[in-house]
Amino acid sequence: MSTAPLPPAGDWIRGISIKQPWATAILTGAKTIENRPRPWRPGWLLLHAGIQIDRRALRLPMVARTIRGRELPTGAVIGVARLTGCHQDPDGSPPCTEFAQPGAWHLELVDVQALALPIPARGQLGPWRPTEDLIDQVLRQLPHLRP
Repeated sequence: MSTAPLPPAGDWIRGISIKQPWATAILTGAKTIENRPRPWRPGWLLLHAGIQIDRRALRLPMVARTIRGRELPTGAVIGVARLTGCHQDPDGSPPCTEFAQPGAWHLELVDVQALALPIPARGQLGPWRPTEDLIDQVLRQLPHLRP
């Protein structure tokens, strides 16, 4: 393990706020993409469950079977993931996953790791820079995580 100091907050990791139940669907590994209006740069992401719950999504069979029996924390960082790339499905082609929205950019998420304890935090629209304190709290739960 490296003992080199980490770069300043936000230089190696960003936050992404996602409504529930979509954030939990990512943590389960079933949802491997996140739909966004524009592409994002690759790198590590804090998965922040937003305050709002997409109640309509709770009635979708693919979501219900994915989140069954799981808690849906809100207003907290609940995990991390590595964004490896972004793509759009070509017009007329089938969606890359059942979670893909036509016309959206699909952020490709791998190395998803759930936190044992959600960390209360404020998110925002678009990629956001976490504070050093928030990163420290995440690293206490995931000490092996490094840029």
